[in-house]
Amino acid sequence: MALATLTSRVDASDKAAFDDFCSSVGLTSSAAINMYVKVVVRDRKLPFEVKQVDPFYSAVNQAHLQKAIRQLSEGKGTAHELIEDDE
Repeated sequence: MALATLTSRVDASDKAAFDDFCSSVGLTSSAAINMYVKVVVRDRKLPFEVKQVDPFYSAVNQAHLQKAIRQLSEGKGTAHELIEDDE
């Protein structure tokens, strides 16, 4: 089996922490990365969940919505019926 080199840039402190962890469990960094690659290739997915948080539920948006609800409850503003678009 021919070997290939995989190069990646990471933060120096992250690399040091990763090297320390790998050493503490009896692995080299290269062996740990090879294990990761083998799992991804075998399972055809990342071994952890990658997701983007829906911006609707962000703290800033939720605070804006709560303020708007509070203002409507206090009689400030006008509530309107939902207008459906025919398209």
